[in-house]
Amino acid sequence: MKSVDLFLPDEEAARLFGGRFGLCLRPGMTVLLEGPVGAGKSHLARAAIRAMAGAEIDVPSPTFTLVQSYETEAGEVWHADLYRLSHIGEVEELGLAEAIGRDILLIEWPDRLGHYAPDEAIRVTLSYEGEGRRLLVSGPEGFLACLAGAP
Repeated sequence: MKSVDLFLPDEEAARLFGGRFGLCLRPGMTVLLEGPVGAGKSHLARAAIRAMAGAEIDVPSPTFTLVQSYETEAGEVWHADLYRLSHIGEVEELGLAEAIGRDILLIEWPDRLGHYAPDEAIRVTLSYEGEGRRLLVSGPEGFLACLAGAP
């Protein structure tokens, strides 16, 4: 897998990037969003979902519901926050194990996925850098080319 290193200087840049990111996602893709609390995982997922489903859609954080799903033109999109998972069996109980490889999944705190984390997943690691965010994105070459705007 290839990777790209990006710097997003502010919230608007993160929103625009998230929109482009969402438009590059296809059914069967799983995105693993890693980073400390407040680094922008939910913000990125929200922008991606809005790009796929329509800017006016309400996209609440799944912090308490654990999973939210959305019907989009690109297919079904699952947004999961696994921070509060207490055991690996909950991955199956939530339906995530079945959705991996079929739908589009955006998963925060993917370390809780254990053996369910697909090897071919797109990984996004967010970190603080001054007022902005540093992103390391790794994934298939075709996905990264889409992010870069290549045809």
